[in-house]
Amino acid sequence: MASEQQAAEFDIAEARRVLDDVFAPWVKDLGLSVEQIECAAPPSGATADWQPGATLRMAFSERLCRHGGIVCGQALMALADTSMVIAILAANRGYRPMTTVDQTTHFMRAVTSSDVLADARVVRLGRTMSFGRVTLLNATDHKPVAMVSSAFAML
Repeated sequence: MASEQQAAEFDIAEARRVLDDVFAPWVKDLGLSVEQIECAAPPSGATADWQPGATLRMAFSERLCRHGGIVCGQALMALADTSMVIAILAANRGYRPMTTVDQTTHFMRAVTSSDVLADARVVRLGRTMSFGRVTLLNATDHKPVAMVSSAFAML
C-alpha cells in the first residue's frame, strides 16, 4: 500500500492525507480535521517537557450528541484515539501500522454546542510499543473536558 511508505516529511498535509486514506469511513464521519503537527523540534517558547504531537478538531454535530445535546463519550474517545495515532505518526515522521492496546479516559465535564480540540502528545515512541496522552478541550472556552492515556502496539 502506497500510504504505508514513509513520507520525506510528516507535515500537516501528510497527516490530512493519512486521515482521509487510512481510517475507517465511520471515523471520517466524525468530521475531524488536523489543526497542527509538532514533530521536528520544540516550537519557540516551548517548555522543557515538550513532546511531539498533533492537534485535531472534531466539529460539533447534533449527530454526535446523546439525549440532552451532550457530545457522546464514544465520539470523544474515538477523537482521542485517532488524534493519538496521528501524533505517533508525526513523532515517527511517517506512516507505520499500529493498533490500540489500551485507552483510559477520564471525563471531566460535558461538551454541548462546541467543537472539541484534541491535544495529543507522544510520551514514549518505541519500536514495539508507544505511549501517549491526550487532553480534550472545549474549543469555545478551552477548558479541559477529558484526559486520556493510551498505549499502542507498533506493527
